[in-house]
Amino acid sequence: MSTAHSAREAVLGRVRSALAGTERTPLADIPRDYRIARPAADLVGLFCERVADYRATVERVEPTGLTAAIAAAAKAVGARRVLVPSGAPQAWYDALRPEFAQVDDGEGIDTAGLDQIDAVITTAVVGIASTGTIVLDHGPGQGRRAVTLVPDVHICVVEESQIADDVPAALRRLDPNRPMTFISGPSATSDIELNRVEGVHGPRTLHVLVTADLGSRLQTRSA
Repeated sequence: MSTAHSAREAVLGRVRSALAGTERTPLADIPRDYRIARPAADLVGLFCERVADYRATVERVEPTGLTAAIAAAAKAVGARRVLVPSGAPQAWYDALRPEFAQVDDGEGIDTAGLDQIDAVITTAVVGIASTGTIVLDHGPGQGRRAVTLVPDVHICVVEESQIADDVPAALRRLDPNRPMTFISGPSATSDIELNRVEGVHGPRTLHVLVTADLGSRLQTRSA
C-alpha cells in the first residue's frame, strides 16, 4: 500500500470515528435558500459599481434625460457614424440623426461596413449586479451579434428592472433558445506578456447608461 493511500485511509478513518454515533440530517432537509436567494440591499448601485470595476463608464440617468445622455456619450468618444438597431426607441434615432454624419439601423451593413461605424447604441435584456455583466439576446434594439462586436464603442442602455442579483437569477430570465452575448466591460486581453490590451475581440469602449423602466413611453423603431 502506498504512503499516499495509507494517509488517505488514516484521515478517512478519523472522520468516520468522529461521526460515529452522531445524528445525520437528510440532504433533502438541509436549507438551500442561499442557492437561489442572495439579494443585495441596492441591486442597481451594486451593478453600477461592478460595471465600473471593469473600466467601463457607467451613468445613472433619468428617462427624460436619456436621449441627451446617449448623444453626449457618442460625442465624448468623437463618434460621427452611429448605429442604432431596429427595435430601439424611435426618439433615439430622431435625436441623433441631426447631430451625426450617419445614423443607421445596421440591417444592410456587412462586416466591412460595420468597421466604418464609430459607435453602436443598444438596449439589453439582463444586467447582473454581482458580476457587473450585461447580457444581450439580440432581440429588439440589440441588433445581431456582429453589430456589438465590430464597432469600437458600445453604448448600452440598461433598465433598472432588468438587473438581476446574480448569474442563476439572470439565467432564469433568459430564453436558452436565443443567441446570447455576455459583456463584462470593454473587450480586453492580457495574453501577451500580461499587458492589458483593450479592443482586441470587441469594443474598446463600453459606456453603460442605467435608467428607470422605459415601459411603453417610447415608441420603438421598426426595420
